[in-house]
Amino acid sequence: MHVNETRAWNRFYAPGTPVDIETVTGSLNDLLDERVAQWNDRDAISFFGATVSYRELGDRVARVAAGLKNLGVRQGDRVALIMPNAPQHIVAFYAVLRLGAVVVEHNPLYTRDELETQFRDHGAQVVITWDKLAETVQSMPAELGITTVVAVDITRAMPFATRLALKLPIQKARESRDKLTAPAPGTVSFASLERGAALPDSHPRPTKDDVACLQYTSGTTGTPKGAMITHSNLWSNARQGAAWMPDFTRGEGSIYGLLPMFHSFGLLLSVIYSVETGSRAVLFPTFDPELVQAAAKKFPPTFVPAVPPMFDRLARVARDGKLDLSGVVYAISGAMTLTPAIVKRWEEPAGSMLNEGYGLTETSPVALANPFNDARRIGAIGLPFPSTDIRVVDQNDPAREVAQGEPGELLIRGPQVFQGYWNRPEETAATLLEGGWLRTGDLVVQDEDGFVTVVDRKKELIITGGFNVSPSEVEAVINRLPGIAETAVVGVPRGSGAEIVTVAVILEPGASFDEEAARELAREHLAEYKRPSTYVIWEELPKSLIGKVLRRKVRDALIADRNAVRAIADEE
Repeated sequence: MHVNETRAWNRFYAPGTPVDIETVTGSLNDLLDERVAQWNDRDAISFFGATVSYRELGDRVARVAAGLKNLGVRQGDRVALIMPNAPQHIVAFYAVLRLGAVVVEHNPLYTRDELETQFRDHGAQVVITWDKLAETVQSMPAELGITTVVAVDITRAMPFATRLALKLPIQKARESRDKLTAPAPGTVSFASLERGAALPDSHPRPTKDDVACLQYTSGTTGTPKGAMITHSNLWSNARQGAAWMPDFTRGEGSIYGLLPMFHSFGLLLSVIYSVETGSRAVLFPTFDPELVQAAAKKFPPTFVPAVPPMFDRLARVARDGKLDLSGVVYAISGAMTLTPAIVKRWEEPAGSMLNEGYGLTETSPVALANPFNDARRIGAIGLPFPSTDIRVVDQNDPAREVAQGEPGELLIRGPQVFQGYWNRPEETAATLLEGGWLRTGDLVVQDEDGFVTVVDRKKELIITGGFNVSPSEVEAVINRLPGIAETAVVGVPRGSGAEIVTVAVILEPGASFDEEAARELAREHLAEYKRPSTYVIWEELPKSLIGKVLRRKVRDALIADRNAVRAIADEE
């Protein structure tokens, strides 16, 4: 049932969710124009309470597009964006697309070296950056060919009273201001572009098949690669999301932009899906429950996309009576496994479902999710989206499907699947198979009803004694011990070429670690080859900006630490 043209799993879809979405025929700029005409006076964005209407958004996009054209941006050019969540980020995104150029999203927390690596790959000459990072961009090697740096002062998007308070001659105001903005000599002001003339409607437009953005991925498993995502990929995925949540009323409601927009999940929901549904994107430059509490007083959340740690923190705030979640219609989690405890903690104050979804940067990004009805299965990643097919195959032979219920690599086909990696034809060929099938690198099991559960990342499997060990499986066992906050299981190489199963343990405050109890638990629940040989107590696990544990960095740190490696060898 892994390939089923009738998509029989749709019998578990929520009422009103179709098997297929309407085919996209235009670009994302056409999408924005449609919503500007339809919802012109309604809020498109809120930032610290200051709002931008759809009419204002469309006007600012046209002005910035004209300004970028005057700076030399042409069709097909890459334009780098390095910003936190702010209205200017959304304006810049659509303005770049309006010229037929390509947005390249960057993490504003990247170091200079990390940025340089990606700039050497994509070659953007115009950079739109948060003014606090302008100096970093300007310090990169001249050989990169950066010609223009456009600096964004995000405080200009805040309410007048807030901006006035930031200018007060007191230490707290100065500290707050310094966190948000900085002088950027030698740059072009983004505000000056917004004040310029608008790009004429007669200017050529991109098509649905043009690349809209490059999003870098696989940084935890290898050299980052730029995934080429088209206008059609993104708009299709937004339509799939809208079909998945049919009770979300168009033209109303507030989508909370808690996820960073440089990340594919945040980009889709705060920048594309919000416009598709005519919603108000309530933006947060950083995740802070106090900012969420303040925003909710004016614009209560109706849709919250986030990751499990965010849901957990907000649920605890709501439990204490400091945040009203009763207006939330939908909440969807991604990037890591959603536990039953977090689901329960969230749903008690919210009164509506919190479901897990699954996707990759290469799927724009969402491909599967749990349905918003009683059929959902906590712990599974759910069912394929409308217009999406999947197969579960032998990880070493993707032409051979595995038996139902057996683990295998997940393949995905649908209108959200990307077009390949920028300037990497060999890696593209290895990832995109004949017929449009995407190799995800994730090992899954699909049951007879079509529900899918992730077993593990293929590239993170530990090989020991000729067997594959799933880190997630081992973590799930060790996490049962009292006093453990988090674990990360990795394989540390040894001379024989095999790997030692090693656990990095984070303890709850005041807790102690009982290694013998851990070993006894492992003996009880894991085959001998899966049992950890070594436990290392750490204070903190390395994580991505959205809270995902970076196992690759854990492994690299253990390998780099000669003392740790020596201790592991001695134990063996």
